[in-house]
Amino acid sequence: MFFIHPLIQVTATLLALYVLWLGVNRFRRLHLQQKTAFRWQLHVRLGTLVLLLWLVGMVVGLVVAKQNWHGILITDTHGNRLFLILPLILFSLVSGWYMEKRKMRRIMLPLIHGSSNILLVIMVLLQAISGWQVYKEFIRGY
Repeated sequence: MFFIHPLIQVTATLLALYVLWLGVNRFRRLHLQQKTAFRWQLHVRLGTLVLLLWLVGMVVGLVVAKQNWHGILITDTHGNRLFLILPLILFSLVSGWYMEKRKMRRIMLPLIHGSSNILLVIMVLLQAISGWQVYKEFIRGY
């Protein structure tokens, strides 16, 4: 049961790195005037999938912790970082869906969306490190 949460999160994170690469191509095209192909629909579909998987993974992590330990958010930084990651996920979903539904030339919203997602990926990579620490401390001997 303990391995469902990290399996979901690792899968989503690996996919997120690819989605981020797709977004970097968009940045290069818009702001650096480099000729690149931007696979818009793939970026939107996979980006949405990643963000929803991260949300599902969060819920699964909370449920697993509640079922197996004396409470949720007992893993210190790993659990509490959820309060920083969740708003970034929600902003990314809303801003991405908004840009998808109302297509037009933009400069600032894609920059803010991309910057938020870079921060989100960094936070998630930090989660992987703290998740490994949780595994070593709480689960390995369980």
